[in-house]
Amino acid sequence: MASRTLLQPGRETRHRPEARAGAVPAPRWRSVLAGPIVAGFLVVVGLVATGAAGVRLRDPDHVAALYLVLVGFAVVVLVGLDIAVRAARRTGARVPSRAAFAAVRRERWTPARAIAAGTALVSFYVSYMAYRNLKAIVPLLRPDDIFDRELADLDRSLFAGHDPADLLHNLLGVGIPTHILSTGYAAFIVFLPLSLAVALVFSRDVRAGLFYATALSVNWVLGAASYFLIPSLGPVYYEPQAFAHLPHSEVTRLQDMLLDQRVEFLLHPTTATPQSIAAFASLHISMSLTAVLAAHLLGLGRRLKTGLWIWLALTTLATVYLGWHYVLDDLGGVLIAVGALGTARLLTGIDLRSARLTPHAAQPAVD
Repeated sequence: MASRTLLQPGRETRHRPEARAGAVPAPRWRSVLAGPIVAGFLVVVGLVATGAAGVRLRDPDHVAALYLVLVGFAVVVLVGLDIAVRAARRTGARVPSRAAFAAVRRERWTPARAIAAGTALVSFYVSYMAYRNLKAIVPLLRPDDIFDRELADLDRSLFAGHDPADLLHNLLGVGIPTHILSTGYAAFIVFLPLSLAVALVFSRDVRAGLFYATALSVNWVLGAASYFLIPSLGPVYYEPQAFAHLPHSEVTRLQDMLLDQRVEFLLHPTTATPQSIAAFASLHISMSLTAVLAAHLLGLGRRLKTGLWIWLALTTLATVYLGWHYVLDDLGGVLIAVGALGTARLLTGIDLRSARLTPHAAQPAVD
């Protein structure tokens, strides 16, 4: 029944048994296909661009595949947790019966919802794989174009001739703030897949989760385009002396590793690990802001939105303080986030107003 509903756009589920007890309509084809459309587009662009650069489109070291497996496993665990918590709430027992588990599973995790969530997850990491290849070949296709001087000059003009990173070093100091911001910046690698998994699993209406997943995937598209539009390295690579006084941290190690990878890739582009240095625009900012704005658009709880705003503020400070990005890179990230959400809205066709106006006003999209 769930699969048949998935194949029939626009058909509601109010007459189905699964529609009772707080279940939601099955996703429609438009929202399910949005992620694969983005992934397919990016793969095609990646194939054309890597061909022009004389390299293959690949998943070196199987990074994207590994992330897919790890996050997929996390999603399965979260699904089990979702079912267990709902069954416990329904029965009032600490250890719900098998019947309660089975009932919640049938209502909550229909084949249609499972297919939709799995498709979104696979599409996100296929998009990431293509994005990674595109980011790597920017110096191959635009070898003589570096705009760091222009970005640095514009940054200083915004701050009355002062370097914004230097201002932050003087304001916050070095030492403990360096390690705090370094840890927060590195935590992005956990934040991104975790937010994706939580959205797909805990959204009351899976179409809200698909909307967020599609927006994240569109970030890969717009981010890759921005790297080709304004190729740049970032302050820590353009003016390393401005950050030499910072204590050694996890970010310092990562920055050194990325520089070594870039040098090796430029020497051996067909075999080396793809380089991943690019400043404009900041996807740390665009992805984080996408999460913040999606939380508002979908009417999530106040505490969650406050936490996301704090995360965005710390990430913004870290990008400039640690030398990853210019302030203009962060502003570019803002534009990407807005563009990604708008594109995801068009692709998925989600009615954001109805997504907010659910029976539980406190948290319309996520239980």
